[in-house]
Amino acid sequence: MDVFTTKSGRVRGRRAARDPGIVTVLGLPYAAPPFGVRRFREPQPTEPWDGVRDCTAFGPVAPQSAELPGAPSWSPGDEDILTLNIWTPADGPGDLPVLVWIHGGAYVFGSSAQPDFDGTALAGGGLVVVTLNSRLGFEGFGHVPDVDADSDLSDADAGGDVPVPGAGTSAAAFPDNRGLLDQIAALEWVRDNISAFGGSPDRVTLAGQSSGATSAACLTVADRARGLFRRAVLHSAVNAFATVEQAARTTAEVAAAAGVPATRAGLLAAPPEALVAATDRVCERYAQDPGSGQRHYDPAIYGPVADGVLLTADPLEALAAGAGGAVELLVCHTTEEYWLLDAVGSSAKITSEEQLASFAADFGLPALLVEGHRERLPDVPLLDVYLSLYSGLLFAEYGTRLAEAHALAGGRAFLARFDRRRDRAGGRVRAWHCADIPFAFGNLHEESVHFLVGGPPGAADQELSRRMAGAWAEFATHGEPGWAPLDGPAGSGATVRVWRTEAEEEADAARRPGGARRADGVRRVEDDRGAEHGFRDLWRTAGLPLLAP
Repeated sequence: MDVFTTKSGRVRGRRAARDPGIVTVLGLPYAAPPFGVRRFREPQPTEPWDGVRDCTAFGPVAPQSAELPGAPSWSPGDEDILTLNIWTPADGPGDLPVLVWIHGGAYVFGSSAQPDFDGTALAGGGLVVVTLNSRLGFEGFGHVPDVDADSDLSDADAGGDVPVPGAGTSAAAFPDNRGLLDQIAALEWVRDNISAFGGSPDRVTLAGQSSGATSAACLTVADRARGLFRRAVLHSAVNAFATVEQAARTTAEVAAAAGVPATRAGLLAAPPEALVAATDRVCERYAQDPGSGQRHYDPAIYGPVADGVLLTADPLEALAAGAGGAVELLVCHTTEEYWLLDAVGSSAKITSEEQLASFAADFGLPALLVEGHRERLPDVPLLDVYLSLYSGLLFAEYGTRLAEAHALAGGRAFLARFDRRRDRAGGRVRAWHCADIPFAFGNLHEESVHFLVGGPPGAADQELSRRMAGAWAEFATHGEPGWAPLDGPAGSGATVRVWRTEAEEEADAARRPGGARRADGVRRVEDDRGAEHGFRDLWRTAGLPLLAP
């Protein structure tokens, strides 16, 4: 029997469908349901149980309106959302390295139940894999006023009998960054329980993609998460971080759309589905209004907040100041990030010179940056110039600077770029946002990812997937993904891994002087002017504005 004993009680898992040598334990609660008296509070311990709890199905997802292929959707009344999932070798030797995964989704959608994140292949490579759900949207990142000057809502009415971790300190009763606090609670659960599943609490790597990567970056620099993991994998970290004042303005907009006061009493009175719907309405208004500024182009309105308690600065600024400490980083971005957001219709269409000028003005991008992209992309539609600029602004340049900042502050940081493309009927599948993750997880067979990767995988894709999954496993196990850490700014001779298929490597070598192929995609980047490197020279000259959601 695949039964394990945790500090809350015993749980039963099942054998993985793809590999009977792997045990999966699904929907295991790491904290109590964050609703009722616990709503908008810090995560609280789960209640212990008697007997053996069946953990053979994923738990409910966080409140959201998204319906994703192969994953459950949320329904009002689904409350036991703070759960995690484990994949572990059935006959493992124990003390295995642990990889904890935080999914992306702009802080408003997604879950650990997405087929992309099945941990079977990585567990087969010698890891214990943990994926988790945490609060999203307003429940996880909306600012809730701690005190309402005009409210007679008592602490008891608001659930004041619920203990607040850190009481007697500066912790707020209704803290910001509740989604991040959930993730810390999951990491604390891993620290206290993962040895029962064959993992080592001293060998934990935290990994994430997109908003999940920025979440991991935030926890890397948060004192409260210190010691809970020793390494972090950041794929496509997103440039978005709010002040309390900015988060409060978002609360006012969402509350107005929900028809409630922007007070803790008003917000507590609005059920989760009302705030989900109100969030969607606010985002749609921005999408429809070209004069609404930065949010018009990609209306993502939530994100981590510099609350002065958990976080004091954007992770980029904090890493530059040395806040990453001894945590080792593996940072990756794709070379055509924003093309996915255009393909799925979540981004504004910029097709005229006037629109491009407005985009640059809204983000404060200097003319030399815009013109530099235009000059180096002379034969592409104007839309592609915009998508290249936005890819660098939101993902590529930000992620590269995270790695550089940590390295220059004395930390170890490895840098990679995903540059695999595929031609198919109807057009080319680019090296876009999210395409790298099925490769790293070894889940190319999942039909739900075929849109991302351009259809069923071929032998070259499977080989690339093995290399990428192997790099994650080696980094989590030994801190060495297979190439050297940064020894200076990327583009000044630093070593960068470029992930491509073997055929793409051969074709790239043929285009270069001498035709010499680099061993396994590892190269020292002496010239960073090209698109594959995100036009780094242009960004270094122009500077990178730090953005708010």
